[in-house]
Amino acid sequence: MEYDLYNSREIYDFPPFPTAPLPGTPSRKSLYRVHLLALGDVGSTLATGLRLMGGDVISALGICDLREGVTQRWEFELNQIQGPGEKRFPPVEIVDVDHILDCDVFLFCASRFVPDTAVKSGDVRMAQYELNRPLAASYGRMAREKGFQGMFCVVSDPVDQLCRAVLTESSRNEAGEMDERGLRPGQIRGFGLGVMNARAMYFARKDSRFASYLTEGRAFGPHGEGLIIANSIERYDDALSRELTELTKRANLHMRELGYKPYVAPALSSGALSLLACLRGEWQYSSVYLGGVYFGVKNRLTEGGCEVEQLDILELLADRMRETAAYLRGIE
Repeated sequence: MEYDLYNSREIYDFPPFPTAPLPGTPSRKSLYRVHLLALGDVGSTLATGLRLMGGDVISALGICDLREGVTQRWEFELNQIQGPGEKRFPPVEIVDVDHILDCDVFLFCASRFVPDTAVKSGDVRMAQYELNRPLAASYGRMAREKGFQGMFCVVSDPVDQLCRAVLTESSRNEAGEMDERGLRPGQIRGFGLGVMNARAMYFARKDSRFASYLTEGRAFGPHGEGLIIANSIERYDDALSRELTELTKRANLHMRELGYKPYVAPALSSGALSLLACLRGEWQYSSVYLGGVYFGVKNRLTEGGCEVEQLDILELLADRMRETAAYLRGIE
């Protein structure tokens, strides 16, 4: 065992993943009050998805944005989404920033920097880290001050790194010392891997060489650099998997080359669909606390906490996971 200096918790090598549910995860409920911060491209699309599909698990959707008129626009728009039948749609309410954490689930969709469509190369997600980290950390400290007991869900890029920043900064006291009186690791969850799985499936449908991914494959790791796409768990092909991984990682750049920001699929595949599956206790992709970092895996929410999917991982694939975990640990 090593010691994690950033949040005073033990680091272990994985896989294998823990077989017992991860502790510190809020208990499942039948209905959740969900609050969403920032209604930009991602946030507004995510809110639309939750309004359309979340009536069975969301009691109310609170929205907050610091820009004048934005919440009023989306409260007006979203509450007018209504079908002809009796299907329940969660009511959308405006909440101010002082009450943003008065909820069961907090969705952090805020960003101080979103590269425009002129950016067509490099790791776009990590370019956002320097500015988005202090913003995410400030809400981590707010969660500490308010004694927040719900789920703190990060949707902004880079998802996994921001999750760790939230945990770290919520654990600092006023003197800057780590006292672990902030958020518990299980309260924080990152929603970014869902779209990577969806993109890998897109390419698997386009190219028969990758077809095994549709029924046998898995996605692991962060939403960006360090991503691992495995073509098959039982018949893992390293070269084929790395090729599919690169296609998946570069999908956002391909959209930028077309002249558009890549936000619709992430907001729905990683955001709305994955969050709702999580709240329903279904298997889904999200980043949870494993071995001192937030690492994307297939998991589900149970009465006892977060359960990580148990797989027999070949050593070649396990090595890739350890490399990614080491990479994530090196980012402060």
